[in-house]
Amino acid sequence: MPDQKQILSTLKEYFGYDSFRPLQEDIVNSIFNGYDNVVIMPTGGGKSICYQLPALLLPGITLVISPLIALMKDQVDGLKANGIQAAFVNSSQNENEQQEIYQKLLNKDIRLLYVAPESLSFLDSLLSQIEISLIAIDEAHCISSWGHDFRPAYTQLGYLKSRFPDTPLIALTATADKATRQDICQQLNITNATQFLASFDRKNLSLEVRPGNKRIEQIINFLENKPNDSGIIYCLSRKTTEMLAEKLQGQGFIAEAYHAGIPHEKRAKVQESFINDSVQIVCATIAFGMGIDKSNVRWVIHYNLPKNIEGYYQEIGRAGRDGLPSATLLFHSYADVVQLQKFATTSGNQEVQMAKLDRMKQYADSLSCRRKILLSYFGELIEEDCGNCDVCKNPPSFIDGTIIAQKALSTVARIKEEEPIGTVIDVLRGAQNAIVLDKGYQRIKTYGIASDISWRDWQQYIIQLINQGYIEIAFHLNNKLKLTKLSKKVLFENEKVHLANLTELEKIKEKTVLQTKKVSSNTLFDKLRELRLNLAKEAGIPAYQIFNDATLKEMEKVRPMSDDEFMQISGVGKMKMQNYGYQFIKTIIDFSAEKTKKKKTNKNKGNSHKETLNLYKQGFSIEEIAQERKLAQSTVFSHIMKLYNDGEDIDLKQFVSNTDINSIKKAKETLGNPDTLKPYFEHFEQAMDYNTIKLALAVLEERN
Repeated sequence: MPDQKQILSTLKEYFGYDSFRPLQEDIVNSIFNGYDNVVIMPTGGGKSICYQLPALLLPGITLVISPLIALMKDQVDGLKANGIQAAFVNSSQNENEQQEIYQKLLNKDIRLLYVAPESLSFLDSLLSQIEISLIAIDEAHCISSWGHDFRPAYTQLGYLKSRFPDTPLIALTATADKATRQDICQQLNITNATQFLASFDRKNLSLEVRPGNKRIEQIINFLENKPNDSGIIYCLSRKTTEMLAEKLQGQGFIAEAYHAGIPHEKRAKVQESFINDSVQIVCATIAFGMGIDKSNVRWVIHYNLPKNIEGYYQEIGRAGRDGLPSATLLFHSYADVVQLQKFATTSGNQEVQMAKLDRMKQYADSLSCRRKILLSYFGELIEEDCGNCDVCKNPPSFIDGTIIAQKALSTVARIKEEEPIGTVIDVLRGAQNAIVLDKGYQRIKTYGIASDISWRDWQQYIIQLINQGYIEIAFHLNNKLKLTKLSKKVLFENEKVHLANLTELEKIKEKTVLQTKKVSSNTLFDKLRELRLNLAKEAGIPAYQIFNDATLKEMEKVRPMSDDEFMQISGVGKMKMQNYGYQFIKTIIDFSAEKTKKKKTNKNKGNSHKETLNLYKQGFSIEEIAQERKLAQSTVFSHIMKLYNDGEDIDLKQFVSNTDINSIKKAKETLGNPDTLKPYFEHFEQAMDYNTIKLALAVLEERN
């Protein structure tokens, strides 16, 4: 087992972190001790490091079972960006590509291998020829029919423990209630596994629920102070995703639809554009998001009520994975409940699905702290209200709703409990539509008795009465409203009913909207984000794989202006420093100089390049200049490139060998002259760094 110093130095070198998050260190040590583990850790809590770090220090290969092709590719790209040898095998590759990976595995050139459960059988003979030190099963809830995203192929994974009894196995998921956790352990044959349950409390996510009226108008208002932030809008139907994307495009937003009916190539393009920050908003069915690791999603909206709390929690968990404040907004309506009810009746385990839908509805209708409800569902109890949900921010005042309740309950009784909520409200408000007139409801005593209350407010009041147990919905009888035993106490025994004051709630919400401030778009964070996007396009990788928003925010706060200071930033590892350090430091220095207008800063900045130029003219190499000036070689290299681009007489050929230049020339022809550096980087299997590639390309361009 490696010592703690080695573990922490590996964490910093490859992942850029100086310390572990809660539970990570215990999980890593448990793996090194050879134990099986079940890890329940919210999205963004750092599950991946729990097996990726041990993979670097264990002697053999770490086998990772992952459910989606996009998820594998994203993980592998991120690992490679950190200088870690990883690969995936799935149906998207041809035979030659797979054979190349198999050979690397036999040569021990790969540390982590990602595989879909369906592809495992094809690797059977290969698994006998390589040393497997760790097996990781990601999205482990897929193995359980109690889970919200059941995958039949996962149920065959139990044989792995029988085949590799001495290899530690780690099962990981972001969402699993008690029944699902037990099922995972039994089906994977790891009944003695150590269970690690991280807190489900994502404090950085604000929680808000609104009635589903004028949703598009509300969404556009919600986005007013988020002009550049990425977000996802989840919808129940494909048609809604397309309609919504079109409406948002009409308002000037860069939005795209995503659902299973869109051709695979277009779906892949939408996902890639979203990951690379060239599409701001994706309007999607629940098929979207599981396969991405984008850390800077700043908000998630649910256009419709989700079917269960697990799915809702996982989907809102795609926001704020970098730990920065992020917003979630859920719309819900009675129509959503009816639609989800129909879905549940056609599912294999109707009773379970119905119970979970009821819990979801209770969450949406709640007039108490939403985070308490969410956390209690996963068995985590908190005493204090969260202060970061709409109920906590704007606690409702209550009115004496006894007369309102009596009017509603009396109407339900007089129409003999034969109608759904909409017709009950129409009778109360004195509507003259076909249903009311054909059935003679205009002749009952309570017809039009409460026309002074709006249709929407009546809907809210009746939902409150349902939540308080005075009325129930008979889903199996076309959603007719039925009276309960409690309703008799209100009608005949003068029991008092307290209802939330909807008028006050509306005023508070309007006030909140008016107080919303526009976000400044000329901050250092914006400059760093712009630089990150340009570097990402150049390298052909997603922007967040260079640095996530939390790392940029720390740079904005700390303002590192030297290599040593930059290395102290959380998320900056050895390879990231080498490839990107100079550009970010320069941007920070330039921004500070511009803001403070200190001549000294500008002078030093200009002198820095001149000093490098003077040493170059004296015949010093990049290594010697770096040593003389106590700078990183990447910083000196950037000076040289800038001096060259500014027209100084620099002979780039002395900094790059003819062998490397010729190698790049051949690669350029083979790859078809790509626009970014990433294809070259991958072509040489990371053996040639980005700086050398840039130099060689510049020399070739000069020759032309």
